[in-house]
Amino acid sequence: MKSSTTKTVVKKEKSSVENVMKKVKLEKVVLSAGAVGDDLAKSKKLLELISAGKAQMVQSHKRIPDFGVRPGLEVGTRITLRGKKALDLLRRLLGAIDNKLKAKQIADGHFSFGIEEYIEIPGMEYHRDIGIRGLNITAVFIRSGTRVKLKKIKRGKFPKRQQVTKAEILKYMEDVFKTQFK
Repeated sequence: MKSSTTKTVVKKEKSSVENVMKKVKLEKVVLSAGAVGDDLAKSKKLLELISAGKAQMVQSHKRIPDFGVRPGLEVGTRITLRGKKALDLLRRLLGAIDNKLKAKQIADGHFSFGIEEYIEIPGMEYHRDIGIRGLNITAVFIRSGTRVKLKKIKRGKFPKRQQVTKAEILKYMEDVFKTQFK
């Protein structure tokens, strides 16, 4: 006669265990401003003032004769921030728009918004040599494992389900930054 042994099965609740690879993270915050000539120098100075970093100049690649644009002409400036600096700066910049975003400003993987005058940013004062300028802000989101599609050797495919969706960005912004959406 066989003796029956009782097996205990431990079930994990799905709500208590979350997949670490599905966690959404803020990869970078990109500040940018477009201008030409003397205005470009002012825009570069503004971005460096806001972010306390070094701004990069953006050159055009196309020729647009109607606007006087030629290849190699500097047409803008940008700066990229990552990590804790990016989180702190994004929190500050969201304060300039009263921590409110429109749902149409959010796309899969990122969202963007603009600030018309830099003096709207909390803690910023008017600078006579810069004048009144605006800037664009883009926040990019990723999940762990994104390096698979970026690496040069043994590059892998990156499935659609691994990309950050619009709904996940909305939830992240509401949880972390308490952002309201229209």
